[in-house]
Amino acid sequence: MKHKMFLKSKKGFFGIPKGDLHAFGGQYMPEILYPALKELEEGYYKYVLKSKEFKEELHTLYREFVGRPTPLIYAKNASKILNNEIYLKFEGLANTGAHKINNAIGQVLLAKKMGKTRIIAETGAGQHGLATSAACAKLGMECVVFMGARDIKRQFPNVFNMELLGAKVVSVESGSQTLKDAVNEALREWSKESKNTFYVLGSTLGPYPYPDIVREFQSIISKELTKQTRKFFKGNPDIMIACVGGGSNSLGFFNHYLKSQVRLIGVEAGGRGSGAGENAARMDNKNAHLGIAQGYKSLFLSDKYGNLLETYSISAGLDYAGIGPQLAHLKEIGRIEFLSALDSEALEALQFFAKTEGILAALESSHALAGALKIAKSVKNKKIIVNISGRGDKDIFITAKTLQKERWAEFLSQEIYEMQNTLTPTKGIQK
Repeated sequence: MKHKMFLKSKKGFFGIPKGDLHAFGGQYMPEILYPALKELEEGYYKYVLKSKEFKEELHTLYREFVGRPTPLIYAKNASKILNNEIYLKFEGLANTGAHKINNAIGQVLLAKKMGKTRIIAETGAGQHGLATSAACAKLGMECVVFMGARDIKRQFPNVFNMELLGAKVVSVESGSQTLKDAVNEALREWSKESKNTFYVLGSTLGPYPYPDIVREFQSIISKELTKQTRKFFKGNPDIMIACVGGGSNSLGFFNHYLKSQVRLIGVEAGGRGSGAGENAARMDNKNAHLGIAQGYKSLFLSDKYGNLLETYSISAGLDYAGIGPQLAHLKEIGRIEFLSALDSEALEALQFFAKTEGILAALESSHALAGALKIAKSVKNKKIIVNISGRGDKDIFITAKTLQKERWAEFLSQEIYEMQNTLTPTKGIQK
């Protein structure tokens, strides 16, 4: 590694502009939001980094509400087939079914300490929205979640559960109706009302200090790993693999190993092809450019005028046009490798690990598993850990119609028939 590695941002930026290097991150927001961001930065240092009381309360919530530590599982059957030692860090067993709760409960607790009464959040696949809704229910906060209309259709189970937890889900009809549009609406809402409102951002992106805050809360994953691996082997693993959308699960998974010699690999959404609008791969993509959007500088899939391009992935949690600034920096200095997995490869990996290990991974996590299948072909007898960032329950409306189309259509038709032919209970007692 030739260049300095930024484990935390310096004055809001990762990296130093020099030669062909860039500084990623920053705080490119409307002036009206600078007081709110300054207040957030002060709260982050006062409570998250400095307060022993806050850390103890958060640790209790992690243990008693989230259900941490999540297990590290030795994938014995897959290991035998793939000629490598495969281990799975199963974040899917955390409350709400994914890693997102690590950050959500931390930020909602921070909001409460700062005297805020209302929480807003954005969500793509729905896991961050679900986690934020659960955290708000636990800590007694009002919750509003912005979600793209397209994602609402793809992830109805999560929408249902968010509302069950007491959150208001706002459908975003603008743009491509996906995560980037939900982020825009959340930022717009925050700019209108920031005095009592706290914006819980779900990934390691956005304006400073969000990339640092989210990574800090998600680093509980790698912190646990440093202890759990001792049960299986001495020293560090050889390879660690995580899926990459914005970057929250990958940076949380990699954080305590960034200074090590472990080979770190991020897997992006290859979608259905290499053309514009067919994927969400930002690295080594001719359609990816350095730009500024949604409050920070990083790599974005965009046209020559800087307008964000539409993206596609079978996974609603990976189809974001940008990538977190720290990940962009770590890629530029050569610390993290990136590859992509097609929809078909993610589905293949999902089925392989379901049948060999009894693990139902989320479609996002299945991209990481697809990366593991690829890497395992080129190495032998390596210790490989894959981050299973979430469970696949939420994806049934996508996976079922893809893998068992006729049976799924028959099931839905029968459900609709029964609903239409069920008498609606009358109110009161009829005499």
